[in-house]
Amino acid sequence: MFPVSEFISVATYVMILLVIGFWSYRGHKTASDFIIGGRSLNLYLTAFSAHASDMSSWLFMGFPAAIYAGGVFKAWFAIGLTFFMFLNWIIVAPRLRKQTEKYDSLTLSSFFESQFQDPRGLIRIFTALMSFLFYTVYICAGIVGLGLLLETLFDIPSTIGMVIGIFMIIPYLCIAGYTTLAWLDLFQALFLMIVIVAVPLIILPKVGSFAGVSASLDKHGLSKSLVPDLKPGTLWKISISFFGWGLGYFGQPHIITKFMGIRKVKEIRKSMFVGVSWQIITMTAATFIGLVALAYFQNGMENPELAFVLMVKNSFPLIVGSFILCAILAATMSTMDSQILVLASILTEDFYKKIFRKSARSKELVWISRLFVLIVTSLAFLIAFFTKGTIYSIVFYAWTGLGSSFGPLILFSLYSKRANRHGAWAGILVGGCIALFWPLLKTDVSSLIPGFLLGSLAIWIFSKRRCRASQRS
Repeated sequence: MFPVSEFISVATYVMILLVIGFWSYRGHKTASDFIIGGRSLNLYLTAFSAHASDMSSWLFMGFPAAIYAGGVFKAWFAIGLTFFMFLNWIIVAPRLRKQTEKYDSLTLSSFFESQFQDPRGLIRIFTALMSFLFYTVYICAGIVGLGLLLETLFDIPSTIGMVIGIFMIIPYLCIAGYTTLAWLDLFQALFLMIVIVAVPLIILPKVGSFAGVSASLDKHGLSKSLVPDLKPGTLWKISISFFGWGLGYFGQPHIITKFMGIRKVKEIRKSMFVGVSWQIITMTAATFIGLVALAYFQNGMENPELAFVLMVKNSFPLIVGSFILCAILAATMSTMDSQILVLASILTEDFYKKIFRKSARSKELVWISRLFVLIVTSLAFLIAFFTKGTIYSIVFYAWTGLGSSFGPLILFSLYSKRANRHGAWAGILVGGCIALFWPLLKTDVSSLIPGFLLGSLAIWIFSKRRCRASQRS
């Protein structure tokens, strides 16, 4: 039997997005309009767009599954993420907004090229290479999440769910640009916040309230404390969890480019307060989802990443539950659209325009960006079709790759006067390659930590060696 209620809910949600998209649409006369909204966004659009672009289906599926498996102790991931996003607003956002406007840079790679005076364009090539590699994997995670959601909603194969999900995203992404996506992110951020807070609070009494959650943690032998003890091994795990995700914030172009689009630099502090408050609320609620799920599914689960989906389906009327689950669509789409737009912009500005069509007009570049949207999404779908990893593991791999490749260089470009293009080349390649191959070692240490540290060291060493060589000559 065709699931009419589920179809009505999803169709209604998609129609809401289309209405918002058409209402907020502005004709894109220049590449700057399409890529960073002409640097005209207000503080609320910037805040919600930056944070909604961060939280994919990972927020509803991957992270609660980690809490489900590891207890309260796993919340250190969320604490590290929130702290480093706060640092991102403080130490990256103001300077990046000023510097990119100074150089009239639309992408991070064009900013790096101007900042480090790289006439050969190798920084653009290396940046585009690492972005293409890790963003394609990242987008793949979103497609996998959409496939799982639609499989559960409509009882269809996940592959068909992935195809349907793609066709929901591509139309408005090809039409929309930076500003339209920011308005969509604003709506989706508020919608998913309401849902992710309300659902665990509504279900909590059904599992015996907090006493039931505590009993379930005891039953499974899981931690009920952020700091179970002060043993060196425990403190080491806390450090790995705290830094292993959080450091990555400094190198996520789909988040950092949101800082470039704000209208006034002086509004960044207010925007930070709005955005970080939203993140604290949603991450706390996602933690509770994992804990409530532990008590809800007393006999365990085959796939903990579906905990939120199944709890909603079993606890709410069909049409209401289906609409609630559109929050996962909101989280996934707000992340995927930003990632696809950023990658398409990099390929347009740093490959097509730089190598093939230096004299290309703005209107042509807008259409080329839309073409790359289709190409990138299609490639990510092929990867998703063959992948066997969890959403958590796929997102983590892509997150560490981007953070290791670009995080150190972002900080050096904004705060170091001695870093040069040779250090920039080395930093991107060393950090990216460490993240690429580190998982093969099968260690408990996040690849982001050695990738970030060795990438930073490579920038410092190669910049210093080149400076000394120049002085001798």
